[in-house]
Amino acid sequence: MLSILIPTFNHLTTTLVKELHLQCSKNKIIFEILICDDASTNKKVLLKNSTLNKLSNVYYIRNKTNIGRSATRNKLAVTSKYKWLLFIDADVIPKSKKFIKNYLNAIDNSSQVLSGGIKYRNTPIEKKQILRWKYGKIREYKQTFDRQNSPYLNLFSSNFLILKEVINNIPFNEEVSKKANEDTLFSYDLKLNNIAIKHIENEVFHENLECATMFLQKTQNYAKSSLLFVQSNLISKDYMKITKTYYLLKKFKLNNLLKLIYIIFNKNLEKQLKSKNPSLFIFDLYRLSYLCYIS
Repeated sequence: MLSILIPTFNHLTTTLVKELHLQCSKNKIIFEILICDDASTNKKVLLKNSTLNKLSNVYYIRNKTNIGRSATRNKLAVTSKYKWLLFIDADVIPKSKKFIKNYLNAIDNSSQVLSGGIKYRNTPIEKKQILRWKYGKIREYKQTFDRQNSPYLNLFSSNFLILKEVINNIPFNEEVSKKANEDTLFSYDLKLNNIAIKHIENEVFHENLECATMFLQKTQNYAKSSLLFVQSNLISKDYMKITKTYYLLKKFKLNNLLKLIYIIFNKNLEKQLKSKNPSLFIFDLYRLSYLCYIS
């Protein structure tokens, strides 16, 4: 018995839902697919997504106001009725036609959380997506073995299976900003509670990549939230590489140098990152110098 939970905001989910519905039906399992729209503003997307209610065992619900990703995921978990919950984001598509079967076959008596991983296409669709595509392909995508070596930091909320009782006890934190990096905080809470994560080869392709401008805005938001997590004692400063590096720079009084780099060169750095060949070294320098600047 499986509950598939899809939070969405201004994303068309028809292709994803129909594929998951087909796979569940072929495997003859008891299932439900719950889609929760977090007060989308795109009327065409809303209209098309609402037609999914016509499929058996598919339920499309809408939030009256935008409550954010964490609260929407928690709402889906509470609303669901089965033992196993498959969280999958609206902007991904399963790599395999055996996606559902792969997850079900991987469950054993010790399973609490299973993570299938994320993958990227061989080329970005548009030039403006190159930075997001390059970051995802080089930094986010990892072989199963490599993900298992660092199981918590390699958990992405876009594709994972979890026992309902686990997320009932350890929900996504709704007190943080809607623009915060909730994945990292959630994985840290799982680690604190000794919840085992098993990584398997069952990736989804990340589609609808952000343009460089939007990705840099998200990068700034994540940098802010990462520092706030540490300052609020929600997470250890050594858990994330960016905060670990920041506090090391601060220890040796080098943070002001990075702050100065951001003040003087931030426009130049952004220009490079929006180019045809963005450098991930420049990207790391950009977000670290920004963190030093805002702190």
